[in-house]
Amino acid sequence: MSRKATLTSSSRLYEAIVQKQSYLCVGLDPDASKIPSCFGDGVEALELFCKSIVNATKHVAVAYKPNLAFFETYGAKGWEVLERMIADIPSECLVIADAKRGDIGNTASKYASAIFDGLGADAITVAPYMGEDSVTPFTDRSDKWTILLALTSNPGADDFEFHGNTPLFEKVLSKAQEWGSTDNLMFVVGATRPEMLKKVREIAPDSFLLVPGVGAQGGSLEDVAEFGLNSKCGLLVNSSRGIIYAGGGESTIEEAMSKSRIAAEELASKMAITLQK
Repeated sequence: MSRKATLTSSSRLYEAIVQKQSYLCVGLDPDASKIPSCFGDGVEALELFCKSIVNATKHVAVAYKPNLAFFETYGAKGWEVLERMIADIPSECLVIADAKRGDIGNTASKYASAIFDGLGADAITVAPYMGEDSVTPFTDRSDKWTILLALTSNPGADDFEFHGNTPLFEKVLSKAQEWGSTDNLMFVVGATRPEMLKKVREIAPDSFLLVPGVGAQGGSLEDVAEFGLNSKCGLLVNSSRGIIYAGGGESTIEEAMSKSRIAAEELASKMAITLQK
């Protein structure tokens, strides 16, 4: 599916951030059990809900991150919803397919083609565990973004990411920069570990970081900004549940989306303050 991509380099992404005075990424994790009943049921509710969220937040969001699992659970119909939704997202917003793909050779190349060409996403999250040949089929696409898992926010991150005399996440950050550039390679760094952002910035001072975990997971935007901002912002801070379910108790779509809009605007206004410091 064709989609005009405009944020194809770090400079263009920074321009969008400056224009909106926001580095907000809205995570689209449409859990059927949490979608307000006013949207209806089934895959139709999924589509209406996601499109309504985009319409309510696109004036302050510079990126959207649909989590593919929440669409794939509906089978082919869910994938079709995802295609239509991505096609409708404004071109001045980055679309990140949160897929966490990780495989080698032709398989990785097919994943890249499916997400970038078939789905029309501008970026994809990728697991680095299998090394260079599992990542370069994505980073070979200079017009797209590869977002590599480096330091995640889940409790299980302690099982591997901090092990070794040189912690694994530091090795990932150092080595992976050989596979792409600051114009097509970002790193995932969880907001629940803001004290580690200083080390991340020492290793990858100029890279963009996708930072999940602000809001419902307990991460602090102020801490992330203090340790993670660079001279070109260098951050996309993701909020999912705190925005998309902000109006969960409302009885109409308009009321629910008003709450989501307010939540997005409040977070973006805090970002604007950090950008001015």
